[in-house]
Amino acid sequence: ICTQALHWKTKEGLVRGCACRGTAGLVHVSCLAEQAKILVAEALENNLDAKAFDERWRRWGRCSLCEQEYHGVVRCALGWACWKTYVGRPETDEPRQCAMNLLACGLQDAGHYEDVLLVYEAELSMFRRLGGFEGDLLVTQSNLACVYQSLGRLEEALRLKRDVYSGRLKLLGEEHRDTLISGHNYASSLVTQERFEEAKALQRKMMPVARRVLGDSDDITLKMRFGYARAFYKDKGATLDDLRECVTTLEETERTARRVFGGTHPTTVDTERALQSARSMLAVREIVAAPNPMTLAELGVELEGDDGELLDGGTKVEFCIDPPPGSREV
Repeated sequence: ICTQALHWKTKEGLVRGCACRGTAGLVHVSCLAEQAKILVAEALENNLDAKAFDERWRRWGRCSLCEQEYHGVVRCALGWACWKTYVGRPETDEPRQCAMNLLACGLQDAGHYEDVLLVYEAELSMFRRLGGFEGDLLVTQSNLACVYQSLGRLEEALRLKRDVYSGRLKLLGEEHRDTLISGHNYASSLVTQERFEEAKALQRKMMPVARRVLGDSDDITLKMRFGYARAFYKDKGATLDDLRECVTTLEETERTARRVFGGTHPTTVDTERALQSARSMLAVREIVAAPNPMTLAELGVELEGDDGELLDGGTKVEFCIDPPPGSREV
């Protein structure tokens, strides 16, 4: 992709933002942007069909070698490059609308949530003004709900995610990828609001569909399995069997994510952290449930507060212990 000689004057640094191993994953952001510009321009000039255009447009957000989406600051930089390329086009122009969405996704991936909110609100207003398709409105509303979640506006996020999931079920059916994404987002909000049984029931309904339609290695399937496990270890009322199932699910998910996406991908990193927390939680619960449990001091584990945080190798786990009758106090 890169022509190294073009960058010795600007001293532009190399970045890595996909799952490519070795030097294949090192590129210049400007080279990625130039590649995408050329491919999209060819599609527009030759009036290629929608499928061909979509394949070329994906180069703005997806690696041409490993076919994984860029993430983090690389995605954010490409979002800005894409927006600057097409911002001068009319509002009704498809590349301009796609560029606005790509900019918002990049800003969100880099954690600039207040800026993301402004972009999505402008996008939603534009679609309503232009009389956009219901599917376009649902996409933007779904994105807005995720931003509300990141900004701590949890009730607004939950209501909007529920409405989007319901709308996509009616419009697209349960097997469509967008419906599965909406269902996953809705379940995540249910977990955040501590409505664990509702979340688990929804996830049990969707996971077999995702595995059948998308496959076990798809990013959405992996995120669903991660979300299902999260509903267990966040629930203070989870049983030992629940926590064991949670750890098993996260172990399988982490192995698959590491094989497919590599060790630095957000899905892999998030799953690994959750696995550490779940293992710590399970260890504490097994200690308490044992006939002659050891104290935390005997195990060399530090506990802060009555209902505090277990500090085990740098992992923090919120929990509350109620010792069974007759056992030693922990």
